[in-house]
Amino acid sequence: MLCALSASVCYGTATVFQAVAARAAAGQGEGASRPGVDAALFVRAVRQWRYLLGLALDGAGFLLQVVALRLIPIYAVGAALAASLAVTAVLATRVLAVRLSRTEWGAVAVVCAGLAMLGFASGPEGRATAPPWLEWALLGTAAAVLLGGAAAGRLPGRSRALVLGVCAGLGFGVPEVAVRLLDRPSLTDPALYALLLGGAAAFLLLTSAFAHGSVTTATAGMVLAETIAPAVVGVVWLGDRTREGLAWLAVLGFAVSVAGALALARFGEVPAPASPIGADGSPPGGRNRP
Repeated sequence: MLCALSASVCYGTATVFQAVAARAAAGQGEGASRPGVDAALFVRAVRQWRYLLGLALDGAGFLLQVVALRLIPIYAVGAALAASLAVTAVLATRVLAVRLSRTEWGAVAVVCAGLAMLGFASGPEGRATAPPWLEWALLGTAAAVLLGGAAAGRLPGRSRALVLGVCAGLGFGVPEVAVRLLDRPSLTDPALYALLLGGAAAFLLLTSAFAHGSVTTATAGMVLAETIAPAVVGVVWLGDRTREGLAWLAVLGFAVSVAGALALARFGEVPAPASPIGADGSPPGGRNRP
């Protein structure tokens, strides 16, 4: 659980840098304002040091996530990763002088309480043998995520952001399950290619969602898909369970953690810091406050 929480800190910090870089990249180059999934946008983003630093943090977070997934159930890891939004929100108050409302501070506390319940109730990772078709299903899901995201790029504003967020969340969920299936990775293992394709597709779709849509809507869709879908796979097919008699506490903790994360969904992208005095004479945090 400590590894899962440390991964959440890495991911939450990375979000700050990646979101700023994605918006900056959206204003560069020809056709930069074009909506939809744009691979060129991703290329422009990775040329910025902020995005590269975010990727380095994501890499560290992924290694910690792998350790956690080998020791505790997927549903516990997923809820901990959703808490990265709480990390981003708190970091924003320090780095960008963003002020949290009482409700948002309450949401941070709710996330922490939910994770505490979940950590107490979760048992060891499941030991059930995965069905043979699951690896191929993961690979198919990763491909479907990429195709679905490409189609979502043509949808109107809010719908586009929601579908891109859900597709990105499913893409991030694929590696969570794949890690559990890769005891001894080999080049003939479909789960290995599912992990690579799912993660790459998720980064591409999430970058497009940050740049061209409602970040709050996209992040909410991502959190729901990334936590719920892998958790269901872990319980149904991989044997994830809770401690004896504490299933109710695990369900409650999972629901509370995700609900708190959704309340902080606007921190999927951190806004630019407010200027001391706005052009219209507004005080700090006035019209610029998200």
